[in-house]
Amino acid sequence: MKRSWSPPKVISFFVSLFLILTVGAMAAALGGYGISLNENQILYLFSTSAQVIAAIYGLTLTGFIFFRNELSREELEDDTLADAVENLKARYFTLLVFITALVTGSLLLANLAISYEGSGQSFLNTLIINAGQAAFLTSLFAVAYFIFDVISPKRIERASQTLQSKVDPTLAEQTRGSLEEFLRNYNQIEILLEKVGRPYEEGIISSKIQRYPRRISNSRLAEILLRNERINKTLYVGLRELITLRNSIIHGADPVVSQAMVDASADVLANLQLALGGDYDNEP
Repeated sequence: MKRSWSPPKVISFFVSLFLILTVGAMAAALGGYGISLNENQILYLFSTSAQVIAAIYGLTLTGFIFFRNELSREELEDDTLADAVENLKARYFTLLVFITALVTGSLLLANLAISYEGSGQSFLNTLIINAGQAAFLTSLFAVAYFIFDVISPKRIERASQTLQSKVDPTLAEQTRGSLEEFLRNYNQIEILLEKVGRPYEEGIISSKIQRYPRRISNSRLAEILLRNERINKTLYVGLRELITLRNSIIHGADPVVSQAMVDASADVLANLQLALGGDYDNEP
């Protein structure tokens, strides 16, 4: 499955688009191929553009707030979605900050175009007008991209694919390992986490007045063990990588692992058993 562009790549694309539109419009204007506007046309054009882009941004922000709450609900119902959902939230937040800056710039350029109309500085006026309309068009395209990215039916799968490439970046360079062996090691790790985390889980859940009567996620259990010095930081990082990779696979990432991750799963299992002192190896 093809992964989505990363936020920095998306931002670079739209910044480049804005610059290309601005330079192209300026070249057309200076070459005598531009459209000549009178004062009333400029005032009406930019006041309308400012209202349109502000309204679109407001509707987009309102819709995204409801959608973000839906993502949080899905994460609450299925803790294996936690990594993918958090990845999506971070992605959408970055894009939304960029769109906010882009829309703000468009509004500022609209105000400058209206303010400088009577200044008599033709070149500056032309630059502001062309940059303002380029920013307006770029903002529309960026908002459209953001909306389609948010409502994409494959968003969880793509986020899972991205997470898999971060956790297991050597997959394309190394021999593929046994997925069966990886999952077998992971299942044993999960059993250990569940057993050792049972006292913490019972105490935490009972203190929540049963509002969310479900087991604590593996990621949270690993963090609890780290905070209580049952495992060290290195083992915690290894556990989190295995948890992220396994959750990514079950939610749409390629069901393959590198031999390095298979070996890592065996090492984490052995180190976890050693850290727990064998207390839970033979528990039913």
